[in-house]
Amino acid sequence: MFDKILIANRGEIACRVARTAKRLGIRTVAVYSEADAGAMHVASCDEACLIGPPPVRDSYLRIDRIVDAAMRSGARAVHPGYGFLSENEDFAEACAAAGIVFIGPPVAAIRAMGSKSAAKALMENAGVPLVPGYHGEAQDIDLLAREAERVGYPVLIKASAGGGGKGMRIVRTPAELKDAVASAKREAASSFGDDKVLIERYLTRPRHVELQVFADTHGNCIHLFERDCSVQRRHQKVLEEAPAPGMTSERRRQMGSAAVAAANAVNYVGAGTVEFILDESGEFYFMEMNTRLQVEHPVTEMITGLDLVEWQLRVAAGEPLPLTQEEVTVHGHAIEARVYAEDPARGFLPSIGRLAHLREPATSKHVRVDTGVRAGDEIGVHYDPMIAKLICWDVDRPSALRRLRRALGEYQVAGVSNNVAFLAALTAHRAFAQAHEDTSLLDTGLIERHQAELFPPAAPIPDAVLAVATLSELLHADALARERAAASGDPHSPWHGSSGWRLNEDNFHVLRFLDAGKAVAVTAHYRADGYEFELPGSRSSVRGLLKVDGSMAVDIDGTCFDATVVRLGTVLEVFALGSTHRIEIEVPDRGGDDADGGSLAAPMPGSVIEVLVKPGDTVAKGAALMIIEAMKMEHTIAAPAAGTVKEVYFAKGDQVAEGVDLIGFEAGA
Repeated sequence: MFDKILIANRGEIACRVARTAKRLGIRTVAVYSEADAGAMHVASCDEACLIGPPPVRDSYLRIDRIVDAAMRSGARAVHPGYGFLSENEDFAEACAAAGIVFIGPPVAAIRAMGSKSAAKALMENAGVPLVPGYHGEAQDIDLLAREAERVGYPVLIKASAGGGGKGMRIVRTPAELKDAVASAKREAASSFGDDKVLIERYLTRPRHVELQVFADTHGNCIHLFERDCSVQRRHQKVLEEAPAPGMTSERRRQMGSAAVAAANAVNYVGAGTVEFILDESGEFYFMEMNTRLQVEHPVTEMITGLDLVEWQLRVAAGEPLPLTQEEVTVHGHAIEARVYAEDPARGFLPSIGRLAHLREPATSKHVRVDTGVRAGDEIGVHYDPMIAKLICWDVDRPSALRRLRRALGEYQVAGVSNNVAFLAALTAHRAFAQAHEDTSLLDTGLIERHQAELFPPAAPIPDAVLAVATLSELLHADALARERAAASGDPHSPWHGSSGWRLNEDNFHVLRFLDAGKAVAVTAHYRADGYEFELPGSRSSVRGLLKVDGSMAVDIDGTCFDATVVRLGTVLEVFALGSTHRIEIEVPDRGGDDADGGSLAAPMPGSVIEVLVKPGDTVAKGAALMIIEAMKMEHTIAAPAAGTVKEVYFAKGDQVAEGVDLIGFEAGA
């Protein structure tokens, strides 16, 4: 076994690898960019090496700097995590040339599976079923159009060199093909340095099921059962679970055999994932093989009781697999939810900013949180906006799902937009909650199909939540008044009070909030044992106190519970009764909205990759004006109405900040 390893990654996977290494007595070396100097993964390791400025191309993708860091630190092996260089054959070769063990598969296996087109050919020869499509090297658009016609619309355009939804487009008609191919190629080149694409028949209601495989250098190769990763947005996974709902022992045997055959076809070693797509009849087809550990590996660990990172380390050190196929068994059910800094209501756009408040659910044998950030950390533009992975296990799927819902209700994130409330709605939706009873409810289009139910119109903020927000403001004002009094020369002066006392009058305060832009008033009357609140729909007796951890003990008409309110400027993030609400404090003299609607703003920081119009152009509503790229995803800026482009403020290649005007636009001209 190794004495010291370098972890060539960041965030939660770097922390995850470090945790297992330390348990095994292995020293760890982190690498970090200038933006990550204070990051959690740096603190989690025994040593750390600076490898460059924030952009990944200048730091986490710099093979020379990472290999040099391993050499200088004396690390005998490198764990690549996932993403970045984890499936880069040049990196694996550079490690081997330096006498460093690459904790991953052989270079030949990475090369074979690195091209989706080449991988399809290998799988066909190995007898693994394939989705009909075009996997050739020629990329002429006319040829691609002919192949798409042969395969039959709708088709799926996919980047040949990568995954994770990057460079992937659904094309439903021939008229859409040219633009879709161009867009997919741009995104593929940006993400993987290779713009080649392939074409496959698009299955309209597919399930995404993958098999975890493991192989050693002694000729052993087994699978560790399947994971269902069907619930996706933007072709990226949101929820993953193991075992897959509705999986029969016969289907598991068939898919497991195909996965092992796929691994053996390339003489695989280490942890890998063979991904399949299932049609509505249950027939399965090979999609790709990821030659690395997957983001969703914890659900496999939870149902098998195994540590897959430990297995990686042992196999890389030359040991045989710890167990045979017959010795690996399934226990219970596990579900993973990916907690992201993103805004689901805005098309899941990533969000950046400081994590002003972060409180995770309590961990146990049932609840696991894999994270790489802490309260106060920054979610930046350069890296993936994942906050954490929340994994829950229990004896069966309904029980695991109940655990997950409760844990999501306890998750508190403030300072950046996030998807916790969306995940709570998603896991409560019938299509996911009852998938074990009716697997036809579960497929990759679940979120899109149930868009209206998952994104309902905003409801008025409940009176109980308004009461919590009001109570928080009053208790903090009272605490501040006591602090000022204690620091003054006359702590007993009535001028330091915050009780609203008035001679011969009822003592009360009126607090005004904005609920989705609508003014809401709460009148708080002071009473000897607390307050009486006049709320929009009720009148309640309210008491409470601030706790040392920043939360509050709340009593509303005899109903007691804990709540947390985080104030960010004029915005209150209220965490109460298992849900989160955002309330704005009304500020006097706010002024009217003087925006004339004549400009289009950047939805987030990024870079301009295409400018499609020039000043003077007249465009139709919805016409594409500009394409910006952020976090390796493309975002099209479209005309809000028919009109005229007056000015274009940025050129191709320019960096833009969130909220800046991109284009001057005059509607109706």
